[in-house]
Amino acid sequence: MTFENKRAAAIESSASMAIAMAARKLAAEGRDIIDLSLGEPDFEPPAHVADAACAAIRKGRIRYGVPAGMESLRQAIVEKFRVENRLHYAVDEVMVANGAKQILFDVFLATLESGDEVVVPTPCWVSYGDIVALHGGKPVYVACGPEAGFKISAERLEASITPRTRWLMLNSPSNPTGAIYSAEEYRAIAAVLARHPDVLVVSDEIYEHILLGAAPFVSFGEACPELRERTLIVNGVSKAYAMTGWRVGYAAGPKALISALGKMQSQSVSSVSTVAQAAALAALTGDQAFVRRASGTFAARAKIVADRLAVIPELGFTPPDGAFYAFIGVQKLLGRRTAAGEVIADDTAFASRLLHAFGVSSVPGAAFGAPGFIRLSIAASDRELAGACERLAAMVGSLAA
Repeated sequence: MTFENKRAAAIESSASMAIAMAARKLAAEGRDIIDLSLGEPDFEPPAHVADAACAAIRKGRIRYGVPAGMESLRQAIVEKFRVENRLHYAVDEVMVANGAKQILFDVFLATLESGDEVVVPTPCWVSYGDIVALHGGKPVYVACGPEAGFKISAERLEASITPRTRWLMLNSPSNPTGAIYSAEEYRAIAAVLARHPDVLVVSDEIYEHILLGAAPFVSFGEACPELRERTLIVNGVSKAYAMTGWRVGYAAGPKALISALGKMQSQSVSSVSTVAQAAALAALTGDQAFVRRASGTFAARAKIVADRLAVIPELGFTPPDGAFYAFIGVQKLLGRRTAAGEVIADDTAFASRLLHAFGVSSVPGAAFGAPGFIRLSIAASDRELAGACERLAAMVGSLAA
């Protein structure tokens, strides 16, 4: 008996999650595994966040919430956008969801008609295209390699737009590359969109506070205020506050769009956990020193990885400006053989060999629409990162031309 419809059958499970599960299975079997597959901070959220959640439970704040989120939390989100991004929204122009991923589900569920196109620059987060396809849309992948700084140019965007284009999907800082768009680059994109008034923009800014170098973060909404009524800003507390498991994301956009997303949420999950919302409120309104310390920690880790990769000439690597990943080119090693004669045919084979023979879990670039790369998370200890780079170097050295 077949249970899945055609859309569901065409979708694979999350590649990064599948690899993480494989790594955990090997570790459970006693293998020495350094798991750098999943992108989540490896430390606990601020103490006042957990305290707020416990207080909410003790005070009985455990009932159903409203679909759009607690008003106090939405007010805090409005203030966050005003102070940090110089963006001005009303409370009914923001919403809370079960992570940024659910916001993307809601927006494409609410707005896509069958065959509508969504422009997705690659490399991109593994789920963007699948979420679009699940809702009847067509992801239009636009390759943006290292020669383009892993960012879509105005020219490539113009060439990708058709009469069916509904959305442009942006992500800065980027998962998996760490690329950050400048205000000037955003304005060049806006100039293209000015000629296509029916194209909307969703800007995923979940890694806003994970900055690794001199490149500053700028919100698309701040850089392109003239597109305010066509833009949805997506963010959340998962990365900045080490709250991945709390599942609290938020978005800001035109009132009518936010209302449509709230309608989708009311019919799917009803609302976000009120306990998690209390924790998110504490995160946004409490002391922000944690966020600054975390960013500094990730910057130091990025330097460890960059220094060690720089002495492996067979690898291609552009140090990231943000997020917490190293996106590593392995093209020069494809086609080489192991000591047993096994051919490393592609990045998936490379990642498999790295895991099973050298004990380092990574995600192949093909999962991000960029074959020939692997992604390592740098959300790990200095010791683990140094060890992973040593093992990666050992694997490179073990391959024969």
